[in-house]
Amino acid sequence: MLRKTSQIKLTLLCASGALLAATALSPLTVQAGLFDKKDDKAAAEKVEKPSSSLSNVQMKPISFADLAEELLPTVVNISSTVKTEISGDLDEVMPHFPEGSPFGDFFERFMERQGRGAPSMPSSSLGSGFIIDAKEGYIVTNNHVIKDAQEVRVTLHNDETLEATVVGYDEKTDLAVLKVDTKDHDLHAVSFGNSDQMRVGDWVLAIGNPFGLGGTVTSGIISARARDINSGPYDDYLQTDASINRGNSGGPMFNLDGDVIGINTAIFSPTGGSVGIGFAIPSSMAKAVVDQLIEYGHTRRGWLGVRIQSVTDEIADSLGLDAAKGALVASVTEGSPAADAKIQAGDIILSFNDQPIKEMRELPRIVAETKIESTVDVVVLREGKEKTLKVKIGELEKAEEDGLLETPSPEGAPAKGTDIEDIGVLVEPLSDDLREQYAIAADVSGVLVLDIAHGGEADQKGLIAGDVISEMNQKPVSSPDDVKDIIKAAKKKKRGSVLLLINRDGDVRFVALKITDEK
Repeated sequence: MLRKTSQIKLTLLCASGALLAATALSPLTVQAGLFDKKDDKAAAEKVEKPSSSLSNVQMKPISFADLAEELLPTVVNISSTVKTEISGDLDEVMPHFPEGSPFGDFFERFMERQGRGAPSMPSSSLGSGFIIDAKEGYIVTNNHVIKDAQEVRVTLHNDETLEATVVGYDEKTDLAVLKVDTKDHDLHAVSFGNSDQMRVGDWVLAIGNPFGLGGTVTSGIISARARDINSGPYDDYLQTDASINRGNSGGPMFNLDGDVIGINTAIFSPTGGSVGIGFAIPSSMAKAVVDQLIEYGHTRRGWLGVRIQSVTDEIADSLGLDAAKGALVASVTEGSPAADAKIQAGDIILSFNDQPIKEMRELPRIVAETKIESTVDVVVLREGKEKTLKVKIGELEKAEEDGLLETPSPEGAPAKGTDIEDIGVLVEPLSDDLREQYAIAADVSGVLVLDIAHGGEADQKGLIAGDVISEMNQKPVSSPDDVKDIIKAAKKKKRGSVLLLINRDGDVRFVALKITDEK
């Protein structure tokens, strides 16, 4: 069983890691067999060594047998059972026969064996896992392998089957921790390695339970890092061409030192066949989650309290940035750590806790991994200047329980007004009548978008009638003249776009619009 994402079809993956020594051969070395025996040594000395970077490649063993023999006992097969009840009573679905009919006696005996109530229909799930603590019996696997299971069984490498209990699970990263009784059982454990040290091209081994066959070893390389497959908020997968299949979920990916550097979770296959693309949760993320599940039974993630969006090239241009980087703050949650630290909508977070933010999607993961109650430095870009703020990190799970992550929902939308041709919108100052007509909250300020030029820049960027423009280029606007003045100032600075803060039904976001050339 392998996990599926919303955008790609995840089915079977088959890839070979048999790319070993063939690429290192040169035309000269394959001719070595032509030398006479007596001239072998002299002739070999004349053969030039490869001058390419291949000469610097560290040679690896051509067999993984010793490593596989050592690691196989640490990997387990996992089967989970979910019992579902058939609605209704068997008496209602069984046919009725005339008195004395032999078929009546047959079905009567059948129902007595089955029981008069609704029978349980077990559905099973197969997956893999690995032992991280032989003394305490802790086992790591994927959450989707044991999700909603009433019974979980673990089969060791020696074919012993043990009942397991679920210690904790985390849906956001698709991880779970199980526990088995270690008394009178010989368990072998492995340790987490550092996935941050893995490079594209490094060898890896995958061990798991494909199709329920039992311990199976495959090899391959790290094909890519930091893959986002839209499966959750913390996507940062390792990609591999090691052959993993249905049933490998939750199994370990090892480096050549025998350390777990990934947990096999998903495969990509648009056709349902094998295409050699698999994804593993990196150990640098998994270890922190697993430690929390063991200690608390659930996760305790750091929380900042901002809604963010990507910094596009146009947004960067509108703010005078030399490159698109960081995370743009669209809104700040009231009562959050970000609000206490005076982070503002429109700030671009450039670094968090001394870690640079190159892309928006990096920030949620870094914040989540930050220790709760710790105070960290956050560097933001505000009005063209960098500013360092101190933030005391909160707890995401507590914020969810308190309802702080819910988005408020006023409402908004269209009539006459001032045409802003440069960005293709018709706007009108907010008034009490407009607020009542379009159900705009009293605390929302700005200018109301009454209409959008069809095919214009605003139309292409998704603006609609009823949106409220609260800011432009991080300056508040309250009239069409304010909008015109800001566009004029942007043109004077030779900027090709302006940055709008849009409020739609109480949800705010930034949109960069290109300024059309004057005719």
